[in-house]
Amino acid sequence: MLTIGIDSSGLVAGAAIIKDGVLLAEYTTQYKKTHSQTLLPMLAEICRMTDTDIAEADCFAVTEGPGSFTGLRIGSATVKGLALVTGKPVAGVPTVDAIAADLWGCTGLVVPLMDARRDQVYTGIYTFESAGEGMSMRTIMSQRPMDITDLVERLNSETGVIYFLGDGVPRYLDRIRSLLDRPYHVAPAGMNRQRASCVAVLGEQYLREGRAVSGFEHKPVYLRPSQAERERNEKLGHPSGGI
Repeated sequence: MLTIGIDSSGLVAGAAIIKDGVLLAEYTTQYKKTHSQTLLPMLAEICRMTDTDIAEADCFAVTEGPGSFTGLRIGSATVKGLALVTGKPVAGVPTVDAIAADLWGCTGLVVPLMDARRDQVYTGIYTFESAGEGMSMRTIMSQRPMDITDLVERLNSETGVIYFLGDGVPRYLDRIRSLLDRPYHVAPAGMNRQRASCVAVLGEQYLREGRAVSGFEHKPVYLRPSQAERERNEKLGHPSGGI
């Protein structure tokens, strides 16, 4: 099986190719340029380096959200185009799940934090359990937007060491330090952002489980209204809406 994974949901842009359980190539960048400038050239480069024809892909995996509205649209449009041209399915992977997969096999609680602004994060709580010869990821709290204070209160009621990762950690680490009364660790640079290879791995799993869709059916998952929608609703006196 050959799976192409793409992520443009946050500050990082990434593309990866996995074939028969082997990571052939991965290209990740987080440096000034927009995802519309980087994503397709990155994908073209890893295909060139590995002599991969896009048409060989069995599945296209992409982070479906939450995340940057523009970034999600770029990733979604990219895989929809590839899927429609090749006739191959799309596996939409929840962004927070994909970040958690960066710490696959970690003992304790894995808590990704994506900065959602307004003192909120996109987050979830995960752990890993033995499953045959490997491990499986179990969701304790599914991904959602959440006030950072409410999240820490929830974590104070859990047991086990907590592992934080994601672009929201630097912004909210001081708050975490002051409010959290459980032991915790912060993932290092090589393991604390979205990775397209993790998206591809989960995408393969979803394909086997029958959770992939056609390019026509795929669409991003935003979890909450955009800033423009919130500002419009506030002006009109309407509630901003939940998740």
